[in-house]
Amino acid sequence: YYIIMVNSKDFLQAANIVKKLSKTPTNIELGLLYGYYKQATCGDNTSSKPFMLDFKGVAKWEAWTKCKGMTAYDSEVAYITLVNKLIKKYSLKK
Repeated sequence: YYIIMVNSKDFLQAANIVKKLSKTPTNIELGLLYGYYKQATCGDNTSSKPFMLDFKGVAKWEAWTKCKGMTAYDSEVAYITLVNKLIKKYSLKK
């Protein structure tokens, strides 16, 4: 059987809005966004860790792995909360 994850309208809206920030978030903020997004859409990370010289891949893998055990709902709430903070910090493109 397959588990189908259905994400909330608010989460999907936040995922679109975050692309419209006036500035690129910090690497830490990007990592949090990635981890929460992957956890909300895919669940726990079961992939093997990328080769250590793949710095970007390792950072993404670690960000997602830090969210292990979070429910899709909790991940969505954390993602939406972070996006709202980033909107206040960076504003949206005009």
